[in-house]
Amino acid sequence: MGFKFQGFDFLHLDKSFSEDELLVRRTAREFVEDNLIPIIEECFRTERFPRELVPAMGELGFFGANLEGYGCAGMSNVEYGLVMQELERGDSGFRSFVSVQSALVMYPIYTFGSDEQKNAWLPALATGEKLGCFGLTEPGFGSNPGGMTTTARKAGNEYILTGEKMWITSGNIADVAVIWARVENEEGGVRGFLVETDRPGFNAHEVHGKWSLRASVTSGLSLQDVHVPAANLLPGTGGLKSPLMCLNQARYGISWGAIGAAMACYDTALHYAKVRKQFHGEPIASHQLIQEKLVWMASEISKAQLLSLHVGRMKDAGTVGHEHISMAKRNNVWMALESARMSRDILGANGITEDYPIMRHMMNLESVKTYEGTHDIHALILGQHLTGIAAY
Repeated sequence: MGFKFQGFDFLHLDKSFSEDELLVRRTAREFVEDNLIPIIEECFRTERFPRELVPAMGELGFFGANLEGYGCAGMSNVEYGLVMQELERGDSGFRSFVSVQSALVMYPIYTFGSDEQKNAWLPALATGEKLGCFGLTEPGFGSNPGGMTTTARKAGNEYILTGEKMWITSGNIADVAVIWARVENEEGGVRGFLVETDRPGFNAHEVHGKWSLRASVTSGLSLQDVHVPAANLLPGTGGLKSPLMCLNQARYGISWGAIGAAMACYDTALHYAKVRKQFHGEPIASHQLIQEKLVWMASEISKAQLLSLHVGRMKDAGTVGHEHISMAKRNNVWMALESARMSRDILGANGITEDYPIMRHMMNLESVKTYEGTHDIHALILGQHLTGIAAY
């Protein structure tokens, strides 16, 4: 493409960030520019997860970045969001991997785990020496986790887990799976378990043929009478509220990540429009229709930045609600997908090639719009908050 991303800050929001926050963003941006951008198109084309980048991300503190202790970076939620933004500017699938490791594996161990579990897993997960996955979604139950059929049966000093999970990021490369199961003969008994992936009866198969998130590992999990010690139960879990708390952490990061994908598409379209000449030898940026698209994207990205920044400040202050995070995830992913489509339109036929990142971002964002609560489910979450009436 011949140009390097310089950032997007129409509203001068950089003045709202602390020096530490700007340093975190700069570090993540340089990591993405130097390490991910040069290889991501090849990774996407060949369905390859760039695992060779994991140790460096561990050294930079990207895993469990907003957790305290256990080798974690102890970043603020805004700093964590800025990391997610830069990673997804590189690729949604790559950011998904970090989100799962951080928000869906390390967070539940940190929040619901015993001291023994925390000490055993968090330091190794923080460095990337160990990888994890999160097993909630099932083949027959996505938006309705309450329909879960995976079971855990207590037998002496262990539990026996049986069931199937689907669309599990990092399932094939994980050392530990956070598996959610319905405990037999226990009222409200959805509990979380740490399942080492080398246990007999645990199998993961990689999902191939995806047209989205191709640089990320997606798996189906099968648990056939997998025996785990009772000590592997996450003691603080109970009911669906526990996995939903984890999803809330991931959704927050997604709201920032989507901004990164949108900025990548907008920046590409802006540069292209300035150099692509059509009609009387003039750059297409001189045409009203092109300018209107660029203005739409600049406006929506700016609004999304304000939304995620404010929600991040609320999260750091302890005043955020799940409905605020739902609004940020829903709005920002929709905005990013529309920006990708507009950017592709500006590039014309060139927009579908891997010479530019737009089509890759567009296909990735179709998945991001669906996972961690679909666009429509988040509308119902917000609708219930506004009306007091559940419509699902």
